[in-house]
Amino acid sequence: MSQAKKKMTKRQIRDGISTKNFVKDRIIAGKRRKNKQNQSGKIELLSAAKAVKPRVAKAKKMIQRAPNQEVQQRARNLKAQRIDLKQMEPVRIQKALAASGVGSRREMEQWIIQGLVHVNGKTAQLGDRITPEDEVTVRGSSINIKWPDRLPKIIVYYKQEGEIVSRDDPQGRLSVFDRLPQTASSRWVAIGRLDINTSGLLILTTSGELVNRFAHPSFEVEREYAVRVLGELTEDQKQNLLNGVQLDDGIAKAQQLWEQGGEGANRWYNIIIKEGKNHEVRRLFESQGLTISRLVRVRFGPIPLPARLKRGQYYELNELEVANVMSWAGLQQSMKSKRR
Repeated sequence: MSQAKKKMTKRQIRDGISTKNFVKDRIIAGKRRKNKQNQSGKIELLSAAKAVKPRVAKAKKMIQRAPNQEVQQRARNLKAQRIDLKQMEPVRIQKALAASGVGSRREMEQWIIQGLVHVNGKTAQLGDRITPEDEVTVRGSSINIKWPDRLPKIIVYYKQEGEIVSRDDPQGRLSVFDRLPQTASSRWVAIGRLDINTSGLLILTTSGELVNRFAHPSFEVEREYAVRVLGELTEDQKQNLLNGVQLDDGIAKAQQLWEQGGEGANRWYNIIIKEGKNHEVRRLFESQGLTISRLVRVRFGPIPLPARLKRGQYYELNELEVANVMSWAGLQQSMKSKRR
């Protein structure tokens, strides 16, 4: 107790602070300091673990010969065009705000529920849609909505085995987004996913509408895979896959299936499916007692895997190719030749 008194200041003794309370306060303060030190140590360990992730070599762009003069001119014309904003379909307000960088879509939904978003002076409601002619304010500040008045960007990437299609992975595995180039004003979104053991065509774009048009089950977009198996499908097994097989999450079937040859005990097949269930192709073959040793996606909708594209390389579609894809998706009706 005498030691505690020595540590007390004259002011504390003058103010009548008891030695018992003083010692108790010092014990509590010491525990708090220890907890803060432990927490800061954990943060340093986590940041150190993240920093350990090795530097990844960026994917190389596929070298391609320049198209003829006519194609180049048409591409330049498309690049200079703008979508007529007056012709655009209304967009849900939370989606437009999120795309404009105001916040996440979930956060925008919460702000709308709280009455913090107004359209043309009126409180917005969930589900409201806006057009470029509407004035939007959030928390009293006017928001400049970014409308997609240009053609989106599309790249095709030859994904390698061992790469994941995710931006956030606690295990720190190599991601395709670590290898791809960055975009200036937006970011790449993958159209569908390939698991870590599947290689081949991966399409990425800056258009959310295009992602939905490709990937949503209601559109039934064809996905074609090259499959190598140990063994050979019998005619009955082929017919089973074409007729449909009951899996854990429902019936799945091949739209088309044909043999591509092979060497020794290995056989190659090409299969076309439309649903894109999780690991669907692997499970289809496993239902017939065959295990896939290699799986490569070679086509997704109207976009094939380019013959000259090597593993780990990417190719960016030019404006004419992008316009053709958008036309296939039914997203180009409002494109007008509106110059800058």
